[in-house]
Amino acid sequence: MTTQTTIKVNFYDTDAMAVVHHANYIRWFEIGRVEFLREAGITLAELMNDGYVFPITEVNCKYLLPGKFDDVLVIETIPTALTQAKMAFDYKIIRSADGAVLVEGHTQNVFTNKKTGKITRLPEKYYTKLQAVLK
Repeated sequence: MTTQTTIKVNFYDTDAMAVVHHANYIRWFEIGRVEFLREAGITLAELMNDGYVFPITEVNCKYLLPGKFDDVLVIETIPTALTQAKMAFDYKIIRSADGAVLVEGHTQNVFTNKKTGKITRLPEKYYTKLQAVLK
């Protein structure tokens, strides 16, 4: 399952060169990941209430073209790997107006115990939902 989330570049997302500041793309990957989970039937709040968090352990970002104020962007989120302890995603940030790919990225996240911070295995309650959307 690939998810697509649309956002609009705000003025505060840009830097002194009038382009999107590079760090915002990492934030937008997170927006895509949260939406992916939601579409899989899992909310981040539910995970956290059950004692799990989902931190990033790896992030890559390749900047191809600049985004600018008022651009409408599509965050494409593609799951690439799943185990009960970790999950990986690829991303494309696409300018809606012309379909240009601005950024390509990748993250790896691990499931951890909220209290201890230690990597843990995701319970079947969540793992089954994620497996179903990755088929």
